[in-house]
Amino acid sequence: MRRKRGFCAPMKSKVNNRMAAEETVANSAGAVLESVSWLVPITIAAVTLGVFFPVLQNSFLAWDDQAAFLENPHYRGLGWAELRWMFTTFYTGHYQPLSWMTLGLDYLLWGMDPFGYHLTNLFLHAANALIFYFFALRLLALALFPSATPQEAVALRLAAGVAALLFSIHPLRVESVAWVTERRDVLSAFFFLGALLCYLQAAAMAQTRRRRLAWLSSALGLYILSLLAKASGMTLPVVLVVLDIYPLKRLGGGPEKWFGREVRTVWWEKLPFLGFGLAAAVIAGSAQYQTGAMLSLEQHGIIPRIGQAFFGLAFYLWKTVVPLNLSPLYEIPRTIQLWDGPFLLSEVVVIVISAALVLVSRWWPAGLAVWMGYATILAPTLGIAQTGPQFVADRYSYLSCLGWAILAGAGLYRCWRGWWNHRVERWIFTALVGLAAVVIAGLGFLTWRQTQVWRNTESLWRYALDVTPESSIAHYNLAFHLKAQDKLNEAVEHYRHAVRINPGYVEAHTNLANALSGRGQLDDALGHYREALRLSPGSVEAYNNLGIALVKKGNVEEAIERYHAALKIAPAHPKAHYNLGNALARQGKLDEAIEEYRQTLKIDSGDIMARNNLGTALAGRGDFDEAIKHFREVLKVHPADPGPRYNIGNMFAMQGKFDEAIEQYRQLLSKAPEFVQAHENLARLLLRQGKRVEAIKHMEEALRLLRTASAAPPKK
Repeated sequence: MRRKRGFCAPMKSKVNNRMAAEETVANSAGAVLESVSWLVPITIAAVTLGVFFPVLQNSFLAWDDQAAFLENPHYRGLGWAELRWMFTTFYTGHYQPLSWMTLGLDYLLWGMDPFGYHLTNLFLHAANALIFYFFALRLLALALFPSATPQEAVALRLAAGVAALLFSIHPLRVESVAWVTERRDVLSAFFFLGALLCYLQAAAMAQTRRRRLAWLSSALGLYILSLLAKASGMTLPVVLVVLDIYPLKRLGGGPEKWFGREVRTVWWEKLPFLGFGLAAAVIAGSAQYQTGAMLSLEQHGIIPRIGQAFFGLAFYLWKTVVPLNLSPLYEIPRTIQLWDGPFLLSEVVVIVISAALVLVSRWWPAGLAVWMGYATILAPTLGIAQTGPQFVADRYSYLSCLGWAILAGAGLYRCWRGWWNHRVERWIFTALVGLAAVVIAGLGFLTWRQTQVWRNTESLWRYALDVTPESSIAHYNLAFHLKAQDKLNEAVEHYRHAVRINPGYVEAHTNLANALSGRGQLDDALGHYREALRLSPGSVEAYNNLGIALVKKGNVEEAIERYHAALKIAPAHPKAHYNLGNALARQGKLDEAIEEYRQTLKIDSGDIMARNNLGTALAGRGDFDEAIKHFREVLKVHPADPGPRYNIGNMFAMQGKFDEAIEQYRQLLSKAPEFVQAHENLARLLLRQGKRVEAIKHMEEALRLLRTASAAPPKK
């Protein structure tokens, strides 16, 4: 049959129209791609900085920050002395020279203003979000095999952007960013993520040996820097192997092909990473052991460690999904049994997830790869080598939960492709995009609120007790802070809660006794000191503080026995020598007291109280010249303190050096005109020299001051 003329014209027109439409869409997508390529990273950085902005108002915390920064002069600067200390110290139980260097730079820029330290943490975290975005973008491209169409490139960037935001503004990140002590977390992650990105680039250069080696060397260099910031990145070699299995697929098509001749190079290139990782693990273990942070098997047994490992694997996954009731401290439970509810549930969850991901790995290898990477990065913190009192900690999720964010981004991309290819209804895609937006907004709100928990020490521990009211350590830390604020009554209540929850808490008994002693409840204080010594017979602080309370009680002989017991345990304990000297001086045993003060200064030459009391004891023994020398040393440190100058005046007067004594009293009164005894002594010396008018003036001033003091209402 002959076709009618022009029969195909309409079909041709439709094809042309469709091609034109597709070309228009492609051109539009290309323009969008160009904008998205720079807009997405800028948005990630801006949102991250905005959500974490409240941390800039936070202060240093009396929880590691106190010891690391406020009481530690060694990190302050970048001179040779500071750098030598940074590269040789295990201070606070970590080997982290690179972190110390950044903190030293902060000190040079900001002094002791916490704003600058928090600003550096925040910028590092924002930089980590950007690096992670590019890492996620590369990984998603490898795993999802998108074509080179502009539409897919745009969708891929948006999916990677969502992954980066899910990582960067998640409330689990707050602890690492808002706590200055955790500079090591964000700095180590910065180089860890950089190493991962360089490794992916090296894998892409498989056919270009020189460039591949250059990128591998860069990855190794960044890895070393990560380890110098914090040893937690030691797991990187295993993570690289996981990436080689999927999505890089450099180790063949299955376990049976992982060790063939053709993949030998893949294994050899891991050796440098493995070597540095093992070295970091050994150094980190030594640091924790030498500082006493590592718990022995007697303190924390094998069964509890196994239960802790299962619980940790389930905990971070759960808190990633439901980031509520986060706490700065999840204290190790006093008893851990594998069949107890939370632990049994964790074991079931971990085993079921592991088995399920293995079973579906042929169809969904990404799930198993993420699970393996998650468990690998968490491994050093799961309690097998337990350090510190924390059972789990939000900061341990900083790197370990990266994979979950990438999976979420991949899911969003898959949904987009399904809609684009008409396999997913438009309303489903729209609903999922809306859900993603709600989740990101919700996470941002929760994170903004969580940053303010870390505003100061008191807000931190009050919040911790709201979340975990039965935490003995939280009660103890809040009480310690309240006592420093002279809020003794409230401090005592929290110390009592701490020892009620954990009757074996030695430090809580000791500090409760200190607070009770300060409140005048000496009998109650003595009971808690004795309990602390029963629990820990080697507690030097308990012996020393018990001695102080006994002196207040009037039991000087027993106090001296306690000080000797403390010095038998720790012969170089300066406070015990000092307090023993005070007790001996109280008994009039000046020669023995002087020897104890000298021992104190031999150990700690900057102990001004010991130097002042040594001067007083020497004066009591008649060694006026040496006493004056020590009082002058005290004045160098405390020039406004009238006591040492008054003592020097008295020493000169006793030696008959009246002119020198008069000069000391006059200098004292020029700075402390209300010092009655100085007026009286000066008047007596002036009378001896016949200066009656001036002497009368000082005697009248002394009488006026005494009348004023007697007329003043008593202090409540």
